[in-house]
Amino acid sequence: MNSAAGLVAIALVSAATIAVGTWSLRLARTTSDFFVASRTVRPWLNASAIGGEYLSAASFLGVAGLILTQGTDMLWYPVGWTAGYLMLLVLVAAPLRRSGAYTLPDFAEARLGSRQVRVACALLVVAIGWLYLIPQFQGAGLTLGLVTGLPTWVGGLIVSGVVLVNVLAGGMRSVTFVQAFQYWLKLTALLVPLIFLLLVWLHDGRPDPAEAGGHVWTDPLSQGAHPLYSTYAIIAATFLGTMGLPHVVVRFYTNPDGRTARRTTVVVLGLLGIFYILPPVYGALGRVYAADLAERGQGDAVVLSLPERMIGGGLAEALTTLLIAGAFAAFLSTSSGLSVAVAGVISQDVIGTRLGGVRSFRLAAIASVVIPYALAVLAANVGVATAVGLAFAMAASTFCPLLILGIWWPRLTDAGALAGLIVGGATSGFAVAWTFLATRGDTWAGQLLAQPALWTVPLAFLTMVFVSLATPQRQPAHVTTFMVRLHTPEAVEVDRG
Repeated sequence: MNSAAGLVAIALVSAATIAVGTWSLRLARTTSDFFVASRTVRPWLNASAIGGEYLSAASFLGVAGLILTQGTDMLWYPVGWTAGYLMLLVLVAAPLRRSGAYTLPDFAEARLGSRQVRVACALLVVAIGWLYLIPQFQGAGLTLGLVTGLPTWVGGLIVSGVVLVNVLAGGMRSVTFVQAFQYWLKLTALLVPLIFLLLVWLHDGRPDPAEAGGHVWTDPLSQGAHPLYSTYAIIAATFLGTMGLPHVVVRFYTNPDGRTARRTTVVVLGLLGIFYILPPVYGALGRVYAADLAERGQGDAVVLSLPERMIGGGLAEALTTLLIAGAFAAFLSTSSGLSVAVAGVISQDVIGTRLGGVRSFRLAAIASVVIPYALAVLAANVGVATAVGLAFAMAASTFCPLLILGIWWPRLTDAGALAGLIVGGATSGFAVAWTFLATRGDTWAGQLLAQPALWTVPLAFLTMVFVSLATPQRQPAHVTTFMVRLHTPEAVEVDRG
């Protein structure tokens, strides 16, 4: 396509993002505005913002690429990413909001009264956040490279720069409006081109993707040497990892109360359900019109490549330009949410209050963007959705057990929580490092490390339970009062005066 049109699309999305963030700067005045938007975000706005930050490069580009290269088994990724919010709705959303915390480390310390657990949580928030940021910068580099032929580091540099401007300007207050705008931009960017692509597919006589793409689609659970294990591991990571993602959890602190937190989650389920209908269709069309991308290991490029292959001419260029705009919106919105979550933890638990609340937040924001960008430049070439899947596996292996047991099991102790976080973080972290650095194979050991959630999550849960049962004397004195606070609706507290 015309590289100038793609650059214009990127420039317009970046400018619109900065403009929305700058406009909302007038609303950001206090430290609470920067951290949790003063807890005043209503369900529809918050749900749109969550959809904006949650639908990352893996959703916009990676899902279609996985379905193109590995078949319908990969539909478990969008199903799991959506169903994770159902788990969050039932088990976590309202109690977490009632905890009154700003961050996950805040919640851990308030529940368990332990500085050590807080430090462990802070380290994990930073690790998961940076792991999730790496594919955003890589996806931006891929997109810009396809458009202009520029090196991949340039796209990540543009995204990191725009994100920094917005986060430094107004923190969570600014990012909320930006991400809500970007959700609807991403949905439009995928939906409009898909309408034209489907018309072409119908005109061509509706060729069957299964016949075009080979045996993977005609034989479910046939991909790889251990397909059944891989499928259940994806389900475990995506269903349970959502509640442990720092940029997702911090959103529920911005609701006014627990009731609105639940309403927000219900709306999010609807918005995600609508969006995730679209990328699998791109993957299916890719099997008919762009199967060579799978053979060359370029599955993540299928969404951006289809208009030119199926339509051609000026219309294809216009549609590709719209897709590029949506892709950059995905990178920007997710990167913004992650940067705010990580910066909040770094400013509180690393820098502290020595520089002042807003000033320390801004300094932390710089670190939260610059370091993962450098890692993205240096990291091995791991698929966008694969890298995000590993972040989900780490979140599921650490914060999922902490939140579920911390909210629903009064006997959890600080020793049990710390042991579980260490075990879950160390095992999933080793799997992440192995996947990035080692040559993958079809052995059982390789599969267990490439998809670790199915064994690391139960191991973390069991560690927390058994160590807590072995250390009953370390149960916090305030646990009963805190559990009542988590599970008592705000309306009841108001009636009591």
